[in-house]
Amino acid sequence: MTNDGSTAYNSHIEGLRQNEFPMLRDQSLVDRFAADMTSNLFGNPHSASLSSQTSTSRIEDIRLRVLQFFNADPSEFDLVFVANTTAGIKLVAEAFRGNALGFDYLYHQACHTSLIGVREEATNNLCLDDAAMKNWLGGINPIANYEHHARPVFFAYPAQSNMDGSRYPTDWSDKLRNNNSTSHRQVFTLLDAAAFAATSPLDLSNSELAPDFTVLSFYKMFGFPDLGGLIVRRQAASIFQSRRYFGGGTVDMVVCLKEQWHAPKTQALHESLEDGTLPVHNIVALDSALDVHRQLFRSMKDVSSHTSFLSQRLHDGLATLRHSNGQPVCIMYSRPSLATKRLDPHLGNGPVVAFNLQSHQGGWISLVEFEKIAVLKRFHVRTGGLCNPGGIAHSLGLEPWEMKRNFSAGFRCGTENDIMSGRPTGVIRVSLGAMSTVSDVDKFVAFIAEFYRTESEPDPTPPVIPPTRQVLSDLYVESITVYPIKSCGGFRIPNGAVWEVRAEGLAWDREWCLVHRGTGQALSQKRHPRMALIRPVIDFSSGQLRVSYRGPPLKHSLPEISVPLSANPGLFQPIVTSKTMASRVCGEEISAQIYTSDEVNDFFSYILGVTCALARFPPGGMGKSMRHSKAHLQKHQKVNRKVEYTMPCQFPGMDTPPDSDSESERQRILLSNESPILAINLSSLEALNLQIAKQGGKAVSPEVFRANIVIGSSNMEPQSNAYSEDHWSRLRIGQQDFKMLGSCRRCHMICIDQDTAEKSEEPFVTLAKTRRFDGKVFFGTHMCHIPSLETSTREAQFPTITAGDKVLIDPI
Repeated sequence: MTNDGSTAYNSHIEGLRQNEFPMLRDQSLVDRFAADMTSNLFGNPHSASLSSQTSTSRIEDIRLRVLQFFNADPSEFDLVFVANTTAGIKLVAEAFRGNALGFDYLYHQACHTSLIGVREEATNNLCLDDAAMKNWLGGINPIANYEHHARPVFFAYPAQSNMDGSRYPTDWSDKLRNNNSTSHRQVFTLLDAAAFAATSPLDLSNSELAPDFTVLSFYKMFGFPDLGGLIVRRQAASIFQSRRYFGGGTVDMVVCLKEQWHAPKTQALHESLEDGTLPVHNIVALDSALDVHRQLFRSMKDVSSHTSFLSQRLHDGLATLRHSNGQPVCIMYSRPSLATKRLDPHLGNGPVVAFNLQSHQGGWISLVEFEKIAVLKRFHVRTGGLCNPGGIAHSLGLEPWEMKRNFSAGFRCGTENDIMSGRPTGVIRVSLGAMSTVSDVDKFVAFIAEFYRTESEPDPTPPVIPPTRQVLSDLYVESITVYPIKSCGGFRIPNGAVWEVRAEGLAWDREWCLVHRGTGQALSQKRHPRMALIRPVIDFSSGQLRVSYRGPPLKHSLPEISVPLSANPGLFQPIVTSKTMASRVCGEEISAQIYTSDEVNDFFSYILGVTCALARFPPGGMGKSMRHSKAHLQKHQKVNRKVEYTMPCQFPGMDTPPDSDSESERQRILLSNESPILAINLSSLEALNLQIAKQGGKAVSPEVFRANIVIGSSNMEPQSNAYSEDHWSRLRIGQQDFKMLGSCRRCHMICIDQDTAEKSEEPFVTLAKTRRFDGKVFFGTHMCHIPSLETSTREAQFPTITAGDKVLIDPI
């Protein structure tokens, strides 16, 4: 497609996006499928009823249509419907596993994890990189050391890497079947076409050149339905005779009394492999998907040209971004799409751009923190290992011993350990599809430039004298808030009321939580914003925790529920180790007390629309009934040092540095994320709101930071105290002393309005520009109470604080 053609096709896609993909929902496809469902009655295909025969007829018509979509001759190929790509791989692996002599398995390093897992079933297995593949194709047998003439060889590889978009020749299958080095053995090949077929035409017109098995995902191609396919070359069908398992609908006869015998169906290959009742409605939806895809995007060739054009534009845009010192913003792992296609018209690089971000000083940007901003900016990207360990290891230069070391140091799939030993553990992947546009690409490049490119080297900032004790002597406690139920609304302590300070934090703070009844996971506002509208009140006069809902009225919902502040064992589920599901908070397994009251649990479940239960985690526990603080000071935080510091500014030269490896003493906590007590400085919030206002945004309230203690200043110029908390070592509030544990790392939960439960970009977006250090965003400070050494006074025996108390910094 020429540049003019690419521009015209892009305009076509831009035009249909408004109607066909509002909020990226393909309404045409759903509407088409809904019309089909309301016009026809589909029954179980394993029957002779009219509805069943309707299903059977439609399924076979769609099976043929899919084969024709890939130019596959039905006399040479058969299509087996499976749940997804992985299910197709497992089906083939089952067949090889049943071979009496076993099988030798070879796979390319770019394979998806689901293909790598087949090695556990093989007699021998070997991972091949590009050099090893070149040698094999050139006649050097890679499995000469474990030769067995009768044992089949099974080789798997992707048509397109799901990690970086690299493409591999589909004619490898034919070359390997006829390779002299293994000509004395039967070689079978499997092509993973899931990533490739989503944006490129897959041509199986020549059965002699085609793979024996091709797996693909219709979900990746069309977005709906959730369905996969296994295309089998009939010349390779004999391997399935070794498959041992059989399911309903795949056999003509089964004998199980006195003798054990069965006769598989033999009329069509797919009949013997599609175990149980087929997902009839998903297959019917596939018919609609094929229609709508052709109507909207014309042909896969057009989609391929369009996405290649966009991929090249995205790659060029990211690769050319430079910091002011000339260092690249993006470290690219994918090759440019069109440029590689010019070298080899049959391959090129798929419409996938994989990269990592670096600061102007060469430090890696955290993938977790990147995703937080990308989510707020409504970009749908993927980060991490991408289920492609070989591709990740190759791109990042990770040796096996390094990956094992990372695992021993705590790395797990889905954790936040994305930079270990100074190197990233994953990548950012941007995938482009049929509905992607030039506008999408340009907005993403602009987003990376806005948040991650340093446009000018920081000039040496004139020294600013740190606030003296005299300047900071006007600080006081503006407000005190506790959050009895984790992630729910706060209870503001009335002015003048004294509030107990415990070892775990403020009394009654985060002592309860809501747990999912199926997983035991503690619920969070990040996924359930309406939790902000659940408002608890600690009522000492009645000895109750009273809870109400401040959102829009809900039918059949109680106006309020209450539970005793006292921990009555009769209110909780009995702890039976073998039957009790563990609860989890921030990934940590805890032993929580689950309330049994249907009235209480239904109250929360109805509000949130998720089946959950109220749980309690009272202080004083041991083992899994006890948690510890994870907060720690940050590198070079100017604590206990009489040094000069500067006000924070955008990107380089910011004052608070990233996480350090130093840890503070282990402080007990209840259900808070990191520390016993969280405080914010109103002077810092005022400075932040001024920065938000400069960008045309709306000021945020202190409540979004969900702090326990809000510190105010009576200074006429409160901004002179902004972010001074970064450098505090200790506080004295009233008669009580507190130790600072380090700055608070933030997520986009602070973007949820605590009065309306509505989510916006601020204040996280502005903080990401002004308070981001090594890719992590900070605001507020963690702290813990320091018990008095003098134990005979009332203040020592029953420590309390009050709103309005004077605050002293680093008291002598």
